[in-house]
Amino acid sequence: MATHVQNQKRRIAAGTLAENGAYALDLWPEAFIAAVDTALDAYEADVRSFSSPPDDKVFASVKRVVMALNAIDEEHGSRIETGEREELCEYIDDVLTDAGIDADGLTSRRNIDRAELTDEWRDW
Repeated sequence: MATHVQNQKRRIAAGTLAENGAYALDLWPEAFIAAVDTALDAYEADVRSFSSPPDDKVFASVKRVVMALNAIDEEHGSRIETGEREELCEYIDDVLTDAGIDADGLTSRRNIDRAELTDEWRDW
């Protein structure tokens, strides 16, 4: 999202894109992107603070970020669509993996597929 917006702003400034052709600016306003970034930053900090966390603690962190994103999406008029949903779900999973958390093991112990990590709480 943010990358598309930044790219289109650069193209507008360079004169290679007309402002009325900048779809990303309409789809993802700066306030929406800032709110999403804040929620994701808090999630990253939360996960980085873990040291051998129990599954419940990890799932609580995932739930918090998903619920925050639900609220942001609702507040900003349902901006999270299929492409964004996939990127956000992948990001949530990647943060766990980068922190050394076995996402496959985590989800299998809950009898869900890894791709379902956020499904229990996700509205977007």
